[in-house]
Amino acid sequence: MREDVNKLIRDRIPELMEQKGQAFEIATMSEEEYRRALLDKLVEEANEAVAAAPEDLVKELADIHEVIDAIVVAYAVDPSLLSDEQSRRRSERGAFEKKLRLLWVSQ
Repeated sequence: MREDVNKLIRDRIPELMEQKGQAFEIATMSEEEYRRALLDKLVEEANEAVAAAPEDLVKELADIHEVIDAIVVAYAVDPSLLSDEQSRRRSERGAFEKKLRLLWVSQ
């Protein structure tokens, strides 16, 4: 039975599928399609991390990190710029160390 997937996959997935004897079709995306697919993949992987059992969390976080690394390359983001921005935002807005939850706010 054929299952339509239409999503970004890791580079070795076709090889692994061939080893299992699976039939499939792949296509190479344009740069614009690839960038969009990376952002979609980030959401997919984040959702998987949210749903992960504690023992699977490291695996899911590694997948998120892999996608972020690919986004950095695809958008030609200077890694030091990313690190600097993270530090700036942490300095201005804080981190998440105090475990604070906003319960309500008055408008």
